[in-house]
Amino acid sequence: MLAPQRAAMPKPARRLALAVGSSTGGPEALSEVFAHLGANLAVPVFVTQHMPAAFTPLLASHIARVAGCLCVEAREGEIARPGTIYIAPGNRHLLISGSAFEPIMHVTDGPQENFCRPSVDPMFRSLAKVYGRALLAVVLTGMGQDGLDGARAVAARGGTIFVQDQGSSVVWGMPGAVFAEGLAARVLPLKQMGHEVASLLGEATP
Repeated sequence: MLAPQRAAMPKPARRLALAVGSSTGGPEALSEVFAHLGANLAVPVFVTQHMPAAFTPLLASHIARVAGCLCVEAREGEIARPGTIYIAPGNRHLLISGSAFEPIMHVTDGPQENFCRPSVDPMFRSLAKVYGRALLAVVLTGMGQDGLDGARAVAARGGTIFVQDQGSSVVWGMPGAVFAEGLAARVLPLKQMGHEVASLLGEATP
């Protein structure tokens, strides 16, 4: 059986948002990625980490310290601002509506997806509609295949997807599922992910 092929990197475009999904091993992976991003973030960042409600505020506080920028739980009806990291609250999905230049956040108690709430899939799908090819989505370590359906939506609208590689993942379920379907433009060790994301976010439309 042939190995899945990487997706082609979409044509250069200014990325206007970053979305990250993670589960098992995710808090440590998120810290590693954002340690290389925070001070230079010029876009809003949306994160879904599978985690109970009691722990997502602690995750936001920890990432804020590591990244050196504002990181908070997303709040219903707020407009997302560049340079801020928004965490899906535990037991709530994070969805985005509006436009790329005025993205409005929604936190909902809709049905679980992939036995999860928050789930990566609804976040990715909503962001794909708002940002299209200006979205960079990243799938980090995690069990199961949450994020795969959302990654399909991102790819269909011309967005870019990076996944963590198997060797550096605690569990290669989520990133592995996206890779197996040929949706990943890059498959990266965790130590390189932050640098590669920062590099792509820094590219401007020619």
